[in-house]
Amino acid sequence: MKFSTNFTSFLRSPGQERYISRRKKLFSILSICLVTTVALGVTIWYLILVALIARLRPPPSPSNGLQKIVYNWVEPGSVATQPASWLPEFSRDITPIACHSHNDYERNTPLFDALKAGCTSVEADIWLEDSELYVSHHKSQIKPNRTLNTLYINPLLEILMNQNLPATFPATPEARPQGVFDKSPNTTLVLLVDFKTDGKETFPYLMKQLEPLRQAGWLSYYDSTSLCLVARPITVVGTGNTPFSFIATNQTTDIFFDAPLASLESTDLYNTTNSYYASVSMKKAVGHIWSWGLSSEQIKTIKTQIQIAKNAGLIARYWDTPSWPVGLKLSIWRILEEEDVGVLNVDDLITATRWNWKFCTILGLQLC
Repeated sequence: MKFSTNFTSFLRSPGQERYISRRKKLFSILSICLVTTVALGVTIWYLILVALIARLRPPPSPSNGLQKIVYNWVEPGSVATQPASWLPEFSRDITPIACHSHNDYERNTPLFDALKAGCTSVEADIWLEDSELYVSHHKSQIKPNRTLNTLYINPLLEILMNQNLPATFPATPEARPQGVFDKSPNTTLVLLVDFKTDGKETFPYLMKQLEPLRQAGWLSYYDSTSLCLVARPITVVGTGNTPFSFIATNQTTDIFFDAPLASLESTDLYNTTNSYYASVSMKKAVGHIWSWGLSSEQIKTIKTQIQIAKNAGLIARYWDTPSWPVGLKLSIWRILEEEDVGVLNVDDLITATRWNWKFCTILGLQLC
């Protein structure tokens, strides 16, 4: 072995040794340059990303009564004294946004999370059991303390009573009740009630539970004398098994119908006298949605449906929109916004109301 090594060294000329040495040095220099360049690139990428995140991140949530209510909220009936549903500076600095809090009752803080985000519409699925209206997605999930009264009607009564204190807003014939949003007191909050049990049996119980709001003059209604919708702090809309015939024949309409958006083109049955929303499943409206987004034909369908709803005086709403991948979700939100959809149906309140959707993906990273 020693002879072999010496023989190989003997065969190498001094020039070859210098050539090999120079190659090794060059390789070392190139390696160092490459590593340095990559490290510098990663560092610059990281610094730009940090700067953009700091620049684009939503500002802190406004400090107001709603923040404190959300922080202190507990399940109805879980404590002897329920925390207040209204505090001073209740919704200060919150700008209302035309978004619908889908399945709102499943949030950590039903009603209040949506109000804190600025959403102007919330949803409650109701089940009639033993003369009570329970709020739950499935019948098997019904809990005795989670009712339409405890989660929505009673809190709204407390909120509106404090928003309309006589000392602050003296009652006059022309005075309009103040709504839940301080910055926009004339903005109505839609309570979308999804009937899960038989509509004809459930409807009278809903009418009865809404009576305190009705007596206070806080429910929007259709005035058959002036032939117009009279907006008030709360607008109640029925969907699911809601019996349209009960609403259409009701002389005092303060529960409106969620009309079938996809059917408006073929009927004039639904209008402002009986309906408020016009909704449809996104998949039913346009068919299968591919991961790369909506086709031009699908966008055309959406544009037409939204315009038909506007012509009928109704607010278009698409539910069952894709929630993943995030890029697809945001793409569809942007299209709906561009086509001037009436209200955006959302599960992700923070992304929908706090982020600029155009900058949710930065340098390959998903921020929203």
